[in-house]
Amino acid sequence: MANLSVRLFGNFSVQRDAQELEGLRASKVKELFCYLLLHRDRAHSREVLASLLWDECTTAQSKKYFRQTLWQLQQALNQPSAGDHWQSLQAEWDCVRLLPDTQMWSDVSAFEAALAPVQSVAGEQLNEQSARELTSAADLYQGDLLEGWYQDWCVYERERFQHMYLTTLDKLMRYCEAHQAYEAGVDFGERLLRQDRAREHAYTGLMRLQYLAGDRAGALRNFQRCKEALQEELGVEPSRRTVELYEQIRTEHLELPKHAEIRGLPARSPGGGSEPQFVNRLRQLRAVLLRVQQRIQQDIETVDEVLEVNNNSSDTHRS
Repeated sequence: MANLSVRLFGNFSVQRDAQELEGLRASKVKELFCYLLLHRDRAHSREVLASLLWDECTTAQSKKYFRQTLWQLQQALNQPSAGDHWQSLQAEWDCVRLLPDTQMWSDVSAFEAALAPVQSVAGEQLNEQSARELTSAADLYQGDLLEGWYQDWCVYERERFQHMYLTTLDKLMRYCEAHQAYEAGVDFGERLLRQDRAREHAYTGLMRLQYLAGDRAGALRNFQRCKEALQEELGVEPSRRTVELYEQIRTEHLELPKHAEIRGLPARSPGGGSEPQFVNRLRQLRAVLLRVQQRIQQDIETVDEVLEVNNNSSDTHRS
């Protein structure tokens, strides 16, 4: 079991056996550790690392500072734990790397591991197990990577993880819509918009989910939110597709999906547990009745059109 727990989402934290690890207070020690952790799949040249962390210094100075920082990091990580000495950092004469089989857990590693198997899988095609694993991965994202750090390499990694997080939420929204877990899908949509308030297709997904959950007014309000956000952030209007969706919801002509059963994520009740089975059955029945209502409305409109054509034809013959 891992006895070193590392969190890079949000505020930096490294704990050993639930206690904050001493020896990682210096900024360069933390930076070196985080860089090695985020690029743990390979060894790194000492010279490259030195120039990355001390690019404003001469080569001789950067190498000297790197040796000192590396020694501090080794002292912090390679400490006896519960009587056993284990190595988490491998330092050769020309390269350095974090060992992949150390007793270390990190939120970024767990996040990437959960996303890797479903990278090319559409949200609608996720199975239940994959959806649960993605949900757990999304919960690990407690904030942007290393908030408050502005090194160039860190900004790049932060944007990469932001994109992965948004993609994860988008997949989960689509999964929830396809499996009638509408309330859970709305929650994922709101989380996505908190991260990127001008993401137009997130609004359309959220509008569909709210309408399918019976919250037509909320869906219409989100169209207004979308208009305001796009105007303020990008200076543009919603796309034609978004406007068409708004009109379909406003006039209650949105085509509802045909689902055979509910297989989605268990909806969270206020107490944190799953909803009873009979509630899920009621939600399924409600979706069926909405489809029936829509079909009836369409049939009535068709009959009205035929009658109108008939009436016009009769009037023509009389005249």
